Amino acid sequence: MNKDRGIKTAFVSIPLAAEPIFEIGHFTVTNSMLNAYIAVGFFILVAIIASRRKSLVPKGIHNIIETVIEFALLEIEKVTQDKKNARKFLPLIATIFFFVLVSNWMGQIPGTGSIGIWGYMHEELELIPLLRPATADLNMTLAIAFVAILSTHLAGMKSQGIFNHFSKFFNLKGIWLSLKKGPMAIIVAVVEFFIGLIEIIGEFAKTLSLSLRLFGNIFAGEVLMTVMLSLMSYIIPIPFIFLELLVGIIQATVFAMLTLAFMVVATMSHGNHEEEHSETHKQAEAHA
Repeated sequence: MNKDRGIKTAFVSIPLAAEPIFEIGHFTVTNSMLNAYIAVGFFILVAIIASRRKSLVPKGIHNIIETVIEFALLEIEKVTQDKKNARKFLPLIATIFFFVLVSNWMGQIPGTGSIGIWGYMHEELELIPLLRPATADLNMTLAIAFVAILSTHLAGMKSQGIFNHFSKFFNLKGIWLSLKKGPMAIIVAVVEFFIGLIEIIGEFAKTLSLSLRLFGNIFAGEVLMTVMLSLMSYIIPIPFIFLELLVGIIQATVFAMLTLAFMVVATMSHGNHEEEHSETHKQAEAHA
């Protein structure tokens, strides 16, 4: 072994990027992906259990599942102010919330971050953890945010039509109609056109904001827990574990509620967009 190479444990530092565990052909599986697969497997198991309900009156685990779904539907309806839209948005919003929540909380399972395999990383022998919270990987949070924002546009196109939805960003129709109304109307239409271009930048900003907020909070929590565990393995880390559980549910709620707010705004008609935009965000932030 090269004497210049030091030996690091998982308690010294946590790399920003998820560490690769194994490869399937040319596909690399990282420890954060492994955690995500476990979370997905958990939800598949819940779905199988829920689908095996045999009576009209829910019992046991089915009663818990139904209660959780009803609670989620009521919270979504408080933001949408529309029962039909609440039912329409429930599958996506609930999926994002519970996946992010379980991924956040899985970081507190004993062995996550501390059980692994020894391997060379960055020219040093390090303990590579087998499990890492999926939301502590920027690639994962970016993917979730991308799906969330893409879904808002798909919902907007379905609700308003493709042309009307994209007219919020490229107001060519407004410029064409303003030609018949005079110079002032043309100036207003041109200004609205450039505001639409700024809105496009805003869509990218939404994606980055959602992903970086979630990644930053969960990764910071992992660093904090690593430091506490390196100081003392007993008693001292307990309050911080409860803090991380609280942070996990807060971040999942914020991510889901902001996605819901974006979907509500995307499905509004163009005329009501500016009028109700701030109110929707206020409602989402109040529930988050």
